[in-house]
Amino acid sequence: MTRIEFFFNVGNKLDKVAELSQRAVSKGRRMMVFGPDEAVLSELERVLWSGSALSFLPHCRAQHPLAPETPVVLDFKGEPLIHDDVLINLQPQHPPFFSRFRRLIEIVGKDEADKAQARVRYRFYRDRGYEIRTFDENGAAL
Repeated sequence: MTRIEFFFNVGNKLDKVAELSQRAVSKGRRMMVFGPDEAVLSELERVLWSGSALSFLPHCRAQHPLAPETPVVLDFKGEPLIHDDVLINLQPQHPPFFSRFRRLIEIVGKDEADKAQARVRYRFYRDRGYEIRTFDENGAAL
């Protein structure tokens, strides 16, 4: 069953994606980032390129010929699904294919609209019997 984790009160969601991707790739994991649109993925690419030379994260779009060999794959359409390891969701709704992945990470910002959408996703997963771990970036108990 897919492990689900929510990171709440994240100040900069794209920086958090880069941090989580760096940690996962250093452990030999593969990531798929499911963004809401082309603009967000382009900005994420900029963030992934802005790290130091020693912390570069190899990444590409799902449609790229090297996607099957690349540790971080970016997409907003949900096809093709290149692997089934870790999925980071940045879309406001749950990804329809999330259960194919070993792990799903939901990143939730500080604004109330984002939190409201995350609550809907949280209930969706919980009502289907998924165990959910939560992490508050502010350090407060959830």
